[in-house]
Formats: sequence, C-alpha cells, structure tokens
Amino acid sequence: MKIPRLLQAVVVIAGVYFGFLIVFDYLLGAVIPKSLLTMYMFFVAAGVFMVFTYDEEKTRELVAPVKALVEDPAKRGARNLVFTLIPLLIGYSVYSQLQPGFEAPVELRTIHPAPPSTAKIYGKRVNLLSLENPFRKVEKEDPEKFAALVSDGAAVYIKNCQYCHGDKLDGKGPYAEGLNPTPLNFQDIGTIAQLQESYLFWRITTGGPGLPKEAAPWISSMPVWQNFLSEEEIWKVILFLYDYTGHRPRSWEH
Repeated sequence: MKIPRLLQAVVVIAGVYFGFLIVFDYLLGAVIPKSLLTMYMFFVAAGVFMVFTYDEEKTRELVAPVKALVEDPAKRGARNLVFTLIPLLIGYSVYSQLQPGFEAPVELRTIHPAPPSTAKIYGKRVNLLSLENPFRKVEKEDPEKFAALVSDGAAVYIKNCQYCHGDKLDGKGPYAEGLNPTPLNFQDIGTIAQLQESYLFWRITTGGPGLPKEAAPWISSMPVWQNFLSEEEIWKVILFLYDYTGHRPRSWEH
C-alpha cells in the first residue's frame, strides 16, 4: 500500500522532532530550549515541504488529501472535526506559552570571559599578553623560598578568599550559598588549569566591575581586590591556588 505523500511529510517532520529530543535529552543529557526547538522545527518543516513539492505532480499529490477534505461532501464530519481541533490546539499552544512560570529564568554563565589585551591595574596600564608572575621563576631557582611564598599566599587566601571559594578551593565557602552565581570551583579541571596566571591576576585585581562590557550585565560578586591587597599578595595567592590544586598554569609555549 502506497503511503500518501502528505503522511510521509508528517512522519519525516515528527521523526526529526523526536530525534532532537532523544539526542539532546537522553544521549547528550542537555535540555534544548523550547524556543530553539521551535526555530529548528520551522526550518525542518520548510525544508521538508520544499523537497516534497519540487515539481507540480508531487505538489498535487501532497495537497490531494487536503483538497479532498475541504471539497468532498462525504468528508463533512472529518472536515468539521479537523477545523475545530486545529484552532483549539493552536490556541492552547499560545495560551501555554503566555502563562507565567514559577521557576527562575535560566542564566547561562560564561566561566571564562575573554580578557582585554591591556588593563589598568594598580594605577598603571598592564599588557596581559606578556604579563608573568614575578615569583614563578623562584620555583626552580629556590624551592625553599618558593614554598615560603606559597605559604604566604595560603595565609592571604584563608584571610580573604576562603569565605566564598572555600577552604578546599572547591567553591563551597560559608558565604557561597548566598551568591548567584556561586563562586568558582578551582579544583575543577575546567577552571584555573585552563588559564594563564596573568588571567587570574586580571580577574582578581579588577573583580566583577572589571569584567568586559561585552555580554553585560555581569553578576559576578568578586570584589576589586587591588583596593584591598597588594600586588605581591595577589601573585602569592595565585601561586597557592595552583600549588594546592595540583594544576599547572597555562603558558604561551603550551
């Protein structure tokens, strides 16, 4: 039995729709927003009907069931049912989209905002592309002195940073639950392990107000630490962050 061409088009569109749901919800474990899915399906439906109506014969075959439903007196009952259900379904769809929800809107967080090439820090213009931690070289030259610098950085961190980022650097400090978004988990391989020390220096010294204007508004709670800590203290804190987590800072060579 030959499947009507209109039914073929409907089956293809339905297959693509459920394919999206299966791939995103079950295979990728990510929820696809309804607005994005609607946009995808609009283009899918447009493409399917373009393919199914590429010549006059196929077009007539596609619209034949619709034409018969509208014009055939014997299909009056089915016609009345379809013309009743379609407006009701469309009305329900519009109504459900206009209903206010009780869930907080989704806020997509950019973990690593793109830094500027230069920034004004401690009253001077700093080139972030060439900036290096002045204490990093001590790691090889004098390991004992380097350990002392890391210890100094730990003391500064515990006194100023652990309230938000946690004493284990996991973003679970005593104030973390009161912040949205919550502080970064430095133990995560996707945070400081992916960054250069100059990036951390820029983010710590300039804080939330120093974030780039692009993609604003930002909601970072990071203080402007250059107003409270010295340049040397911040570099030592950065040494401690990498040492405690066991990560190595990225460099241009890598």
